[in-house]
Amino acid sequence: MTHIYFVRHAQPEHEWQEDRTRPLTEEGKRDSKKVTQILSDIHIDCAFSSPYQRSIDTIFESTTTHCLEIVTDERFREREKGQNGNDFGIFQKRWSDFDFHEEGGESLNMVQKRNIEAFMEILRDHRDENILIGTHGTALSTILNYYEPTYNCDSFLRIIDFMPYIIRLDFDELRYFKKEELLYVEKEFKGAIRADKK
Repeated sequence: MTHIYFVRHAQPEHEWQEDRTRPLTEEGKRDSKKVTQILSDIHIDCAFSSPYQRSIDTIFESTTTHCLEIVTDERFREREKGQNGNDFGIFQKRWSDFDFHEEGGESLNMVQKRNIEAFMEILRDHRDENILIGTHGTALSTILNYYEPTYNCDSFLRIIDFMPYIIRLDFDELRYFKKEELLYVEKEFKGAIRADKK
């Protein structure tokens, strides 16, 4: 059995303009230690991550504890966001039409395609291992939707405030078996324009 530990990053500095280099808040850094605690008694064979700083920083202490190098993969990056890309209404529109994207942004199909491509390679190359992957809310949600098509906009909005968030997916070779949530810390996702706050 192959066990994949997806870790959605801890709370980032939402006012930081450059998405790729956006760091964790001091609170986010402290919450990352909870990731280390959860994974401390689990043997981890290898670690991968989105190249974005907040994803790397969230799993860094854990990988150091396990004496692992983090291998970054550009395909695991978060969705490219265009103008008003985090508007609540746009969330709903994107999830009802996987090919829809705002100007300058990626559709969920685009995000899912590259994330699944990278993920399938890992599954094939690391059979029967315990694998850690640092990820993002939308990127992770497209992977979960791929294996469970009932995963929808409401499912995505349920985890939007979970930072950090750990979910384990189990596979028998390439066959998805089950999932289990191991940790979530609720922090408001301030990057979203919510319908209840307009």
